[in-house]
Amino acid sequence: MSQQLPPLNALRAFEAVARHLSFTKAAEELSVTRAAISHQIKYLEDYLGFALIERKNRAIVLSPQAEAALPQLREGFNNLAEAVRLMRSATPTLSITVCTAPSFASKWLIPRLPRFSRQHPEIDMQINSNAMLVDADLQQGAGAIDSFFRQNQVDVVISFATGGHAGEDAEKLFPVSAVPVCSPALVGNAHPHPLLTPQDLAFHALLHDDTNYVGHPTWAKWLQLHGVEGVNANRGLHFNHVSLALDAAVDGQGVLLSLKPLAQSEIDAGRLCVPFDLLMPLEHAYYIVRPQKAGEGGNQQACDAFVEWLREEAQLQIKASGKES
Repeated sequence: MSQQLPPLNALRAFEAVARHLSFTKAAEELSVTRAAISHQIKYLEDYLGFALIERKNRAIVLSPQAEAALPQLREGFNNLAEAVRLMRSATPTLSITVCTAPSFASKWLIPRLPRFSRQHPEIDMQINSNAMLVDADLQQGAGAIDSFFRQNQVDVVISFATGGHAGEDAEKLFPVSAVPVCSPALVGNAHPHPLLTPQDLAFHALLHDDTNYVGHPTWAKWLQLHGVEGVNANRGLHFNHVSLALDAAVDGQGVLLSLKPLAQSEIDAGRLCVPFDLLMPLEHAYYIVRPQKAGEGGNQQACDAFVEWLREEAQLQIKASGKES
């Protein structure tokens, strides 16, 4: 018959106090309050029926019983730590490869990945940010999808596509709109021509994300949609990557028309703002694409966990913005 275990949290608190000879340092190490450490020591002393720690001239002195037991107690904690390490090393590592466009990877996916890693530390991930693979192969139709996954050894794709091009089994992650974004400095009264209405764009440089992908928005389409006249849609600064365009916008160099999900982290941080909330809904959206013939075993479980996490993150984004992106 197994013996009843002693209060492990109290023993851990005592071991830390005995090692540091300080309640304060023990509390800092265990990330609790000093009062919590005192409570655990009192609880352990009541459990054992004798004192473990004495205070003499404001110094901590261990009782003879505590001194005698301390070496074996430390050995016991070391054994527990080694046992946990062995259990973890015996657990097979799960790994998945995710393919998506560089812009989505850097501006949406990667900033959120620490949350996935905290939820699933057992899953390793490789990010393949090759936009040409995603756009050129997946959008050839459903018949090319399984071949794409086999040839590129990819488990999950996040594609910017239309429903017909994403594949029959594709799942829409979230819809996308384009929105003007700029530095808050451009909307303040300190600017000689603050951005109050779309017509004020005539006094500001337009920033263009000219990344080559199907379905990307343009200032010409946005201006036409909202009936804005007197603004040259082609002037301004042009960039071949969204990160460069966003950096220029943050720096106050002009107004950028961006996919809102790609600019959302800068908006949330206050580095960018939306001067007028005139969205341009896009036909394209972000889709989760998986092979029609899914794998089996642990890899399949890892993919399922990642896709479920993606759904949760998409819903969090939609709720935070109060509308669809």
